[in-house]
Amino acid sequence: SLTDSPVTLKILQSWAPRVLHYFDKEHYTYAGHQIVIQESIEHFGAVVWPGALALSQYLESNQEQFNLKDKKVLEIGAGTGLVSIVACILGAYVTATDLPEVLENLSYNISKNTQNMNIHKPEVRKLVWGEGLNEDFPLSTYHYDFILASDVVYHHAALEPLLATMVYFCKPGTVLLWANKFRFTADYEFLEKLGNIFNTRILAEFPESDVKLLKVTVREN
Repeated sequence: SLTDSPVTLKILQSWAPRVLHYFDKEHYTYAGHQIVIQESIEHFGAVVWPGALALSQYLESNQEQFNLKDKKVLEIGAGTGLVSIVACILGAYVTATDLPEVLENLSYNISKNTQNMNIHKPEVRKLVWGEGLNEDFPLSTYHYDFILASDVVYHHAALEPLLATMVYFCKPGTVLLWANKFRFTADYEFLEKLGNIFNTRILAEFPESDVKLLKVTVREN
């Protein structure tokens, strides 16, 4: 569109109603596939947050603008893996990353939902924000077309390393798509810091859920 104003959207009920409802499993449908997510109670990363729903929905409905087919995609703070699974279904080479204690549930959900499908096999890896990036993801080898992040701004002690991680991976030609609930001053302060470094644009807002979805790219000099 010619205007830069964000679209206003609603997070659609994309989960399928079930006769049997397990307390720890959520059923979603994206891009024509049913996705079953196992949540776990111990960790923040183990529950599907609204930003993940917003980002999944946006990727599904904007495939022309953001075509993930055969693109290299890195998800940081992948949590339950919903966004990574959707990116896989949309044809990307996905690397889903999170903290060590989240990886077991993340790997389980991703393999369960992508096995026996004719897609690029996703990879699950440990990534602690701001730590060991040069060792684990050397830039000579790793370049991503898209970085996906949802609901990563909540634990306000982790914001400096999160910013450093975004700066590390977001290179010329990379598009960072970030969806988050905006509730606290710290959320907006993080957005401001991001805006001082990158081109940032709000693509969509989901007012009922307080979620904003942003496109972040490197400033070309």
